[in-house]
This record gives sequence, C-alpha cells and structure tokens, in this order.
Amino acid sequence: MIARLIEYDRRAFVSFERGLARRGWPEAVRDRGIGHGSYKDTLVHILNVHEAWFVAIIQGRWEIFDDPARRPRNIRSWSDLRRYRSKVWRGIDEFLAHATESELRRRVRAPWMPGRYTVEDGVFQASFEQAHHLGEIIGACWRSGRAPPQMMWLPMLLGTRVSVR
Repeated sequence: MIARLIEYDRRAFVSFERGLARRGWPEAVRDRGIGHGSYKDTLVHILNVHEAWFVAIIQGRWEIFDDPARRPRNIRSWSDLRRYRSKVWRGIDEFLAHATESELRRRVRAPWMPGRYTVEDGVFQASFEQAHHLGEIIGACWRSGRAPPQMMWLPMLLGTRVSVR
C-alpha cells in the first residue's frame, strides 16, 4: 500500500509540475497569496517535505539540509526544479528499496515536531502535506479562471483524464 501511495504522490506532483510549466516561469513565480506564495515555491516546499521525511529523518541523511539547491530562492528555472525533483525522488526510491513492514514500524523523530513517530507515519505525513499544498494550488488556479492539473487518485493511477472543475 505504501508503494502505491508514493507512486500516486509522484504522478500527482509531476502532473502539477508539467501543468504549471505550460503556463511559463513568470506565472510560476508570481505570488498567489497561498501558503508559500507562488506555485514554484509551493512545489519546492512539497519536495522539501518529502526530502526531509524520506531522506533526512528516515535514512538519517541530515546533510541534505545544508544543500543550497533545495532552497526556493536558488531554484530559478523549470530545469532547476526538475533537477531537484529527480534528486528527491532518487532518495525516495532508496527508501522504497528497503521499505519492509519492520522498517515501516521503526520509530523516528522529526526535530521540529514533538514526539516520535513510525516511518509509516512519516510517509503519510509527507503524502497528506503534499495533498494539502496541491489543494492550495488548485484554489489559486480556480481563482485565476484556469483548470488545475489532475490529481485524482484513480485517474492518476490509471492514466486517464477526468474534469477537475
């Protein structure tokens, strides 16, 4: 189940990235009044969350936080975003290669959150946070009179298109 959820997240993210890229970089960086301002900064934040949970917390690779390439201000083009996305998803794939039931039950800690959680909790945290932020982008698309990219579960998994309006 975890692998299917992560595959959905990947497809939904790429759907939004591609859909927003068609609108051009100036549209991507314009402040939309959403939680992270622009479409681009919201997409970068989603990747930051995935990288924090799947790479730093779960794999103990805390050095990722020192990488300037993960900072929104340093992502200045769609190719920069795609490069960072590819790096994050390689880290997620490394996690998936070892995601046993025992690993999913292992306890981990996020320094910015109180308490301890299972690895599985971290997977769901990253997935649900992505969904919340994609929802912000959907609202901003609707406000601008444009249809948002696809993110529905079944169409994403089946590769079909359904109206989102």
